[in-house]
Amino acid sequence: PKAELVDRTPPGNTLTEQGRRLLPTAEEMERLALAGQEKVGGSAALAEGTVRIGAPEGFGSYFLAPRIGTLKARHPHLLIQLVAQTAVFSLSRRDADIAIAVSRPPAGRLIVGKLTDYDLGLYAAPAYLDAHPPIRTPADLSAHLFVSYIGELLHFPELDFLQHVAPGGATSVESSNLLAQLRATLAGAGLCVLPAFLAREEKGLARVLAGEVGLTRSLWLIVHQDLAELARGKAVVSFIKNEVAAASALFRLDAA
Repeated sequence: PKAELVDRTPPGNTLTEQGRRLLPTAEEMERLALAGQEKVGGSAALAEGTVRIGAPEGFGSYFLAPRIGTLKARHPHLLIQLVAQTAVFSLSRRDADIAIAVSRPPAGRLIVGKLTDYDLGLYAAPAYLDAHPPIRTPADLSAHLFVSYIGELLHFPELDFLQHVAPGGATSVESSNLLAQLRATLAGAGLCVLPAFLAREEKGLARVLAGEVGLTRSLWLIVHQDLAELARGKAVVSFIKNEVAAASALFRLDAA
């Protein structure tokens, strides 16, 4: 009997229950076919298709996005989809094909490696510092306001920076979005812990307690095993690793 695999509706096509059951088999057939082509014809010409990258909004927007054009120029048949948000990306559910995460994932059919460590510092707008009591030691932070994440919406304990910098600090603005925190800080809403690679791009920020307040966190590169064997996966993974390695100084607070 004939089975309908796709429901065609005005908003777009969606898989039927039969289609969802068949999808893993179809994907495996695609992987095996492309892997066979790659063995016969080489990988350069086969770096094509769609690759969805999931990344934290700061790294995705400030580091990856300006460099995606270079990747596209090298592999014109690739379509890169960049999902820049701090979220838990499920590779098995196809939220992303490649994920950059701030927390190492549990074991699974994944290839996981540390992409880089990155430093964070404490920053504020000069206008905020001029209008508030001077900050000479970490103890002075208790008299100041902070811009930070929303605690109950924070899925990654690695990002709970405020408890490490000023556990008793009061917040003036809380946001689940790092770029919103950045904009609020630039506008003088308070002090904020920001990644060095992001803060150094902004001229309207001043580092606070340099040498006394700093944190280091890690970014993990996660790829599903099936994609890692395909040319498009290899091309994107290699590009991300090489770009991060070439710009390693961006991720350190005190690098020249």
